[in-house]
Amino acid sequence: MKKFFASLFLVLICGFATAQTQVTGVVVDTDSSEPINEVRVLIKGTTLGDLTDASGSFAISDPELPLGEQVLVVSKTGYITQQLPITIQSGQTVNIDRILMEIDLTEVEAQIGIISLSDNQLDDESSSAYNISGLLQASNDVFLNAAAFDFSATFFRPRGYDNANGKVLINGIEMNKQFNGRPQWSNWGGLNDAQRNREFTMGIKANEYQFGDLAGVNNIVMRASQYRQGGRVSYAMANRSYAGRVMGSYNSGVNQNGWAYSILLSRRFGDEGYIHGTLYDANSFFASVEKKINDNHSLNFSALYTPNRRGRSAPLTQEIRDLKGIRYNPNWGDLNGERRNSREREIEEPVIMLNHYWNIGENTTLNTNVAYQFGKIGNTRIDNGGTRLVEFNGQEAYLGGARNPNADYYQNLPSFFLQDASPTAQDFQNAFLARQSFVNGGQLDWVALYRANEISVANGGNAIYVLQEDRTDDTQFTANTILSTQLTENITLNGSLNYRNLKSENFAEVKDLLGANGYLDVDFFAGDDSNTDIGLRAQSDLRNPNRLAGLGDRYKYNYEINADVITGFAQAQFKYNKVDFFVGANIGSTSYQRTGLFENGNYPGASSFGDSEKVNFSTYGIKGGMTYKVTGRHLIDLNGAYFTNAPSIRNTFANARQNNIVSAGIEEVKIQTADLSYIYRSPIVKGRITGFYTQVQDGSDIGFFFTENQFGATSSAFTQEVTTGIDQRHLGVEMGVEAQLTPTIKVKAAASVGQYIFTNNPNVSYYSDDFIDPNTGLPSLEPFTIGDGTAKLKNYHVAGGPERAYQIGFEYRDPDFWWVGLTTNYFSNAYVDASTLRRTDAFTQDVDGLTFNDYDPEVARGLLQQEQLDDYFLVNVVGGKSWKIGDYFVGFFATINNVLDQQYVTGGFEQSRLANYRDVLDDQNNTGGPVFGNRYFFGNGTTYYVNLYLRF
Repeated sequence: MKKFFASLFLVLICGFATAQTQVTGVVVDTDSSEPINEVRVLIKGTTLGDLTDASGSFAISDPELPLGEQVLVVSKTGYITQQLPITIQSGQTVNIDRILMEIDLTEVEAQIGIISLSDNQLDDESSSAYNISGLLQASNDVFLNAAAFDFSATFFRPRGYDNANGKVLINGIEMNKQFNGRPQWSNWGGLNDAQRNREFTMGIKANEYQFGDLAGVNNIVMRASQYRQGGRVSYAMANRSYAGRVMGSYNSGVNQNGWAYSILLSRRFGDEGYIHGTLYDANSFFASVEKKINDNHSLNFSALYTPNRRGRSAPLTQEIRDLKGIRYNPNWGDLNGERRNSREREIEEPVIMLNHYWNIGENTTLNTNVAYQFGKIGNTRIDNGGTRLVEFNGQEAYLGGARNPNADYYQNLPSFFLQDASPTAQDFQNAFLARQSFVNGGQLDWVALYRANEISVANGGNAIYVLQEDRTDDTQFTANTILSTQLTENITLNGSLNYRNLKSENFAEVKDLLGANGYLDVDFFAGDDSNTDIGLRAQSDLRNPNRLAGLGDRYKYNYEINADVITGFAQAQFKYNKVDFFVGANIGSTSYQRTGLFENGNYPGASSFGDSEKVNFSTYGIKGGMTYKVTGRHLIDLNGAYFTNAPSIRNTFANARQNNIVSAGIEEVKIQTADLSYIYRSPIVKGRITGFYTQVQDGSDIGFFFTENQFGATSSAFTQEVTTGIDQRHLGVEMGVEAQLTPTIKVKAAASVGQYIFTNNPNVSYYSDDFIDPNTGLPSLEPFTIGDGTAKLKNYHVAGGPERAYQIGFEYRDPDFWWVGLTTNYFSNAYVDASTLRRTDAFTQDVDGLTFNDYDPEVARGLLQQEQLDDYFLVNVVGGKSWKIGDYFVGFFATINNVLDQQYVTGGFEQSRLANYRDVLDDQNNTGGPVFGNRYFFGNGTTYYVNLYLRF
């Protein structure tokens, strides 16, 4: 019995001693002496650690706590990591009363630089200029840093993926637009200081919020409690997209009552950017309030409002570029001494969201979110189809309309007058006069538009010209719930349920009558065949015929799109000493329906008015991956997935502005992808090399253009080109490596070599109100196909920036907090977007449907050769300096892009106006150069950006 009690006493003593062996302390900010929450405190070489709470306190207690001399690692993003030697003795508490953490100014400067460099790309709404959103999170990955800083200026797309392949979330809520699948960056533009907390998951790797997509998931954390206490004011100057930006923000931190708030205001402005006539007028507001109810519940409310207005530019032909230069923009003209752009994009889409964070248990969290977004997107342009109604012998007719007023209209250019096989002296004279007029002017003549309307009104007519705004007013509700639970030390489960409902109103609005009183809402270009009543065919709305539209009225088209998306996601992650792996799956349902509010004269009745059929898509996916840790420095990473995506709203309806027709052959997109990486990490060198493969099947696309090509009995038409069953292959290697040669000097290199091609001949169908059904005398509801109904696109390259990009650079960071970096970047293998119509049988067919009798296969092969753009070098310099003055930090950041002022083309496309062998050949052989040559997007010359900031 004595031995029993002695043993029991010894066990209790040992247990008590073990329970009391712990490491505790408090972490505070060096400058403010305020406690810092969510600091990671870890015993080096172990997994034993803790996160600090709102009071900055932590406690590490574990039976396996190592004894003796140890190193305590204290780290948090934005602060300099501390490594403190401690001695742990059995049964004793090591208490470090105050651990002081200093702001890592190099990290602050890098954050400022990353977001500032991205401003130009974020604000570019041209679909050809989108780059991958996730790369704006400049992680520690060397290649991604290169892509975010330097490659993005060339519209480089990592792995050839479209922007729609990357998911952007704010507080766990997906922000990608359902219309085209792309994130609308302008909805949170100018909120730079509130967007530094980002969680980026590259590619299809494990992500706790959702299944993701090819280009990864970028979650922007905008919670009041997650911002470091303090404020910042800054002023930026640039010659890129805007001239100036002023920004101020303040974050309260979490107070003793569990409240935190954050607020930000900014303004960006400029009469024009690098491209002439591109005004910039943007304001941004962000506010967030969070209440930590108790240790288990926290509630966050956020609101974003970023109204912005931009003047838009246009792609140029080589002829226009040679005459006017790369900064030329045909969309503007002088009016009353000011530059006025006819094509402006205005976005006002506020977002409000409520987030609930629940710590269900020690290892389980549930995050529930709701968001509501509303507002408008408007794009203006000149409408030159104004008419007046007249009667001849009891028959209605419309008189009016006007020539295209665009300054770069092809009939204003020298090449137009030299398109005959043997130009006359008069042709050369006209070409010379056109050249002189274009070089000396070449801008939109606003005064002529007002004068034309004035004359029309004086003669009892209506407006000939008006400023039209194409409007999209979206109202979207989103709700989701995200669960994460750690089942064991090695196994974590993630899951989410997501629901999105969209009501999208789409219409044209009279933005400016340009001095007139009204605009007759009919289609001046309606069919002129004798079998139909033009008075009916011309109506935009048969239920309100010959309406005279006034300022602010809806006209031309008016419809709604209703969309519902439901998805579910589950994932399991396993982490062990030598290998980590995960598996994930998702399932979803997407439905779209169009509701016509106008009954279009070309498509009377249910074909345009009321509800369309409801289009449903079912999606699913599975993915998995593993990381094998060969040693602490060498890792092998493998990921793979197969999943399907619903097509976008844009591609689902053939011509939503006119009718309820659903695109023929539309279906879910199938994607299979894999990547294999070797990763090396050491104190001096780190790098990654990745091989990737992606196969996309049953993709779709829709294009709208006017063509002079023959379509049966129709000699020319404004068509909707629906391409379905598109298969693509993306194959390549990307690499990034950097070496810290000295404490102050770092060298780096990055490269991407890929091939992105079409692997089949997709199906193509055409719709137009010029394609008449002989049985009804009205436009056909069925698609028109040419030849075998396919486009010969196999082995053509997918346009979208250079397939190859290389970088070498260095960076110097002085201990006195100034730094400078330089990179040299080389780009090649970029291609223009090939015309699909030219690759159909329409290219070889004469008006009788037979092959041209003068068709030469060798010549045709040259005409159909996809243009490869020239290679080019870009040199960029970046640097900055910061000072600590009392409790304040002052600094600046500056960059010069394209130091050598290289002129280069970032992308382009073939025009489809001329699409058969004879017409294209004649145009290419034109004495004055092609009238309808390829249009190009030109990169900026030398540009600068300077940002001055004060942090307190």
